[in-house]
Amino acid sequence: MTAIDDAAAAAARGELIVFPTDTVYGIGTRPDDPDATRRLFDAKGRPRELTLPVLVPTFEVARAIASFDERAERLASVAWPGAMTLVLPRTDASRGWDLGEAVDTIGVRVPRHPLAGALLAIAGPLATTSANRSGEAPARTGEELEAAFGDRVAIYLCQDEPLEGQASTVVDLSDGEPRVIRAGAFDPKALERLLAVEDPLLDSPPSDPPERG
Repeated sequence: MTAIDDAAAAAARGELIVFPTDTVYGIGTRPDDPDATRRLFDAKGRPRELTLPVLVPTFEVARAIASFDERAERLASVAWPGAMTLVLPRTDASRGWDLGEAVDTIGVRVPRHPLAGALLAIAGPLATTSANRSGEAPARTGEELEAAFGDRVAIYLCQDEPLEGQASTVVDLSDGEPRVIRAGAFDPKALERLLAVEDPLLDSPPSDPPERG
C-alpha cells in the first residue's frame, strides 16, 4: 500500500489525517461518522458553530451531497477545481452528517492539488478544515503540523517544501443573494465578475470541470 492508500484507510476508520491542498494543509476524516467529526472538532479546538466543510474529488460527487441550482452549477464549472468553497443546501445523502450546527447546508469544494485529488479519489468525501489549532495560523510544514496535533493525527501526508497557500474563498449560495462569507485565495476581481448577472461566463451552459490530479 502507498502512503495515500494508508491515509484513505485511516480516514475510513474514522481517524484523522493531514494532507496538502491547493490552499493550505487540511486535517480531515470521513464526514458520515459522528465520532470521527467529533474527534476533528476536538483536535482543532473548533467551535461547532463553524460547520466543517467537505472536500470532494469531482463535480459529480459534489452533486451527490449538495443541491446545485443553475447559479451554483455555473459558478462551480468556472471555479473548480480551485480555491472556492460553495455553501449549498444538503441532499438526502449528506443530511445526517454531523458537521456542526448548520444542519441544512454544506460547504463543498473540489481542490486543485494532485495529492489531494489522488487521496479523495480513493477516500471519497472528507470533512476537512485547515490544519491548525483554532486561533492559530495554518501550519506550513510537517514539523509545524506534528507540533500542533501530535498523535491525534494517524497519518501525515506532507510535501517537502513549505505550503505557502491561503484559505479558500467561501461563497454562500444556499438562500437568496450570493454572500461572500470569507475572502480567500480565489481572485476577488474574478469572483466579482462571476457573481455579476451580466457576466458572460454565467450565461454559458454548465459543464463538469476538467479532471485533474
